[in-house]
Amino acid sequence: MKFFKVTGLFVLSCVVAGSGFLAHEWYGKPWFVNNFFNREVVKFALTSPETLSSIHVLENIGIYSHNAKLDNASPEKADEMFAQLESAHKTLLSYEDGDLSADEKLSKDIAIYLLDGLADAKTYRYHSYPLNQLFGAQSEFPSFMESTHEILTVDDANNYIARLAAVKQKFSEVLEGLARREALGILPPRFVVDKVIDEMQKFVTTPAQDNILYVNLQKKLAETDAPESEQAALLERSETKIVEAVYPAYTSLITYLKSIQDKTTSDDGLWKLPDGAGAYKTALRFFTSTDMTADEIHNLGLAEVDRIQSEILEILAEQSYDVSQGFSAAIEEMAAKPEFYFEDSKAGREEILKQYQVILDEVDAGLAEAFSLRPEDGVSVKRIPEFKEKTSPGAYYNPPALDGSRPGQFYANLYDIKATPKYSMRTLAYHEGVPGHHFQVSIAMQLEGLPLFRRFSPFTAYVEGWALYAERLAWELGFQNDPFDNVGRLQAELFRAVRLVVDTGIHSKRWTREEAIDYMIANTGMVESDVVAEIERYIVLPGQATAYKIGMMKILSQREKAKAEMGDKFNLSDFHSVVLKNGAVPLDILEELVDQYIAENS
Repeated sequence: MKFFKVTGLFVLSCVVAGSGFLAHEWYGKPWFVNNFFNREVVKFALTSPETLSSIHVLENIGIYSHNAKLDNASPEKADEMFAQLESAHKTLLSYEDGDLSADEKLSKDIAIYLLDGLADAKTYRYHSYPLNQLFGAQSEFPSFMESTHEILTVDDANNYIARLAAVKQKFSEVLEGLARREALGILPPRFVVDKVIDEMQKFVTTPAQDNILYVNLQKKLAETDAPESEQAALLERSETKIVEAVYPAYTSLITYLKSIQDKTTSDDGLWKLPDGAGAYKTALRFFTSTDMTADEIHNLGLAEVDRIQSEILEILAEQSYDVSQGFSAAIEEMAAKPEFYFEDSKAGREEILKQYQVILDEVDAGLAEAFSLRPEDGVSVKRIPEFKEKTSPGAYYNPPALDGSRPGQFYANLYDIKATPKYSMRTLAYHEGVPGHHFQVSIAMQLEGLPLFRRFSPFTAYVEGWALYAERLAWELGFQNDPFDNVGRLQAELFRAVRLVVDTGIHSKRWTREEAIDYMIANTGMVESDVVAEIERYIVLPGQATAYKIGMMKILSQREKAKAEMGDKFNLSDFHSVVLKNGAVPLDILEELVDQYIAENS
């Protein structure tokens, strides 16, 4: 990770420089386009203390002051960001294609695609619900403090306490954005308001010493060399800040949400908002990186649901299950078998985490023939914090720190033991961990010679498409020999196909929340608690769930095209390197990269 230490020094030098080359690179148009890309990313990062803590770069050169601050969440700060993006777009277009290398031209194309999408998003910047049951300042703040804020010294603890005090200002800025949305007639569905109020009320009624913010500090301090008397003093100060700053900040959000409760409705789709159709079209384009319409996506989903269910029924019939009553009855019979579940206890949940790690270690050791490009960092398994797991998805992945101080982290939701059948664990581990998100994200972060933004490009269809492709790949490579594990894989793919149907159903075809829940239960065999959490996720994050299946299908189609055109010259490891070695890209650009690979190696 030496590169990032050098980058940190370059950033610091540029900030303090008053003349000469560095000043020109920082304030003018950089002579080299990669310097421009990196400068824009660094400028953004320097305005986001939370990002700086997450990437953990400036600490390597002795800078820690950002760790005492939180991000500015005000609408005015968002205005500044969009202005910065518009300026960056204008400058980028001034670089002539003929003056750029092939790699630089690729970076320019990717950046323009991304900036064009963000420009479109500006029109609908308020078509969102900043406080919701899935994410938002109210849940992200304690999660950030627990998972990202490092405490190795007393100074780190003092910064932690400073952030506890700063949350009051941040939440007041969040309230400004909520007020703007209300003035535009943009209010969340009633269930969102109810759930977030309930979540925050439980948070503020927890005794301060039992709050995750206190317990987390206590645990991390105990692992330092700080004297016990100093630890006690720090904990006392943190308790005071939780009571006097954190809880009042949360109470202000609760008060606001209660004030709009009677104005909210049970119409859950984006269609209900001003120009909701335009907002959804923009969301679909951003998340899928295609021009597919809502109707096209919906119909694709229906066809894939039929295909995958048929494959599952074939396997169950081979295992002597009665499939005469159709998919729902057969999958419910399988899901009811007690042997597929762990004990509903603390010990059972600990065993789940251990088994996930075994699965990850096994697959990681068996991928030599399929991958020559591998991540430098490992991946660990953790439980989603209990305070938020009830409304969280089944799992998620957090990337490693740039400096290698923290591995990749696969978070598993253990709230409902029935939501973790043994036959689904391998597929979930492959998706979130190896060779899914952990491989793709970690490899992108470690790529040398690419501008920084290419290591973190947020092209969801590529990122999630790769993770879904990884599920299938692990099966193809022989890691799921048990037929029930294969049913688990197909159920996971079916789940993503159903997403195409319900996401478009909710936001374009005016399905109710209940209609979407009923359809998903009937066509996936998932437990109701998981289905409700998923449908509510699609409601507050329109379009995102459609990206998975569309991205996977694109990667598969490109692989099959390469096999057909290259014949014996096709190499799976080389194909994976082509897909992974450029970071996340729009699907059209991925196709161009594969075409180039075919042309150069046929």
